[in-house]
Amino acid sequence: MSKVFLFAATEFEILPSIEHLEKNFQKKSFFEYTQGELSIYPIITGVGSMLTSLAMSRTKNLHEADLIINVGVAGSYNTNLNLGDVVEVVEDRFADLGVEEADGSFTDVFEMDLMNPNQFPFEKGIIKNESQTNYQRVSAITVNKVHGTTKSIERIKAKYQPEIESMEGAAFFYTAKIMDIKCLQIRAISNYVEPRNKDNWDLKIAIDSLNAALINIMH
Repeated sequence: MSKVFLFAATEFEILPSIEHLEKNFQKKSFFEYTQGELSIYPIITGVGSMLTSLAMSRTKNLHEADLIINVGVAGSYNTNLNLGDVVEVVEDRFADLGVEEADGSFTDVFEMDLMNPNQFPFEKGIIKNESQTNYQRVSAITVNKVHGTTKSIERIKAKYQPEIESMEGAAFFYTAKIMDIKCLQIRAISNYVEPRNKDNWDLKIAIDSLNAALINIMH
């Protein structure tokens, strides 16, 4: 039997997939759905790196998983991506773990020599994951505070050249790699990273696309 654990920061991001499981799978427990030889375990972690890592580390029998998937919406720095596009993150990094310098620039913990940028699971400060889908592959950054001003956006683009950003991805990758569990991160673009303006977001199309992809992966 294959066991797949789904990790999302919020329920509304994967609600259509949960509804699909309710209708098409047998519900064996509060968070276990089965269909034939497949068991799916959807888990809501809460927002951010800390809650994601904590939820993963406390998930019973996670070490038995054949695959764990992190899903959610994301902001895009890449304007060639359309709102609603589904992407697979193959590189992620923590982009606000460090210090702000007197001139406003950012120095991360690797540059401060507080962490080895090549100590597993990092490679030059990046956590990489082998692609497992046909969705467009992207590089991501993970932040506790999403970027919302022109100055901060331009600084982070110059420093890391990210394509998308989320608040959980690198923590998910880090925990999965440390626990030696096969993992996959799928995101759908809900907005562009620009001076904050939620009127320009399209959460509906992102969530619809994300869950269509997730349901396809589950089958």
